[in-house]
Amino acid sequence: MSTSTHCQGIRGATTALANTREAILSATRELLQALSEANALQPHEIAAIWFTTTPDLTAAYPAAAARELGWTDAAMLCGHEMNVPDGLPMCIRVLILWNTTRAADQIHHVYLREAARLRPDRAQR
Repeated sequence: MSTSTHCQGIRGATTALANTREAILSATRELLQALSEANALQPHEIAAIWFTTTPDLTAAYPAAAARELGWTDAAMLCGHEMNVPDGLPMCIRVLILWNTTRAADQIHHVYLREAARLRPDRAQR
């Protein structure tokens, strides 16, 4: 493992049970906590977080869940995914840009709930 810090991407996704503020924030908190635990993330190491939702999720910004967890210093952006035919509905995706000494093969990506079918090789059981 290198001792110099560099930026790595951590990916994850989950699904919300409904298009409500609480359902979106609850699913996002669960995903962020799983990513944090899987990678021993410290909020001060996070450079930026990009959240996307499918177009059917409009009741809340997923970034609000990160702020609720105390992740207040990272730059955050929310947007919508492409509306692809037969795409997974009610999906929240995240890309965390992480300042770390870890190599790419040491990063643990997390896919929860129905999003596990997007990347079965990286799904949490």
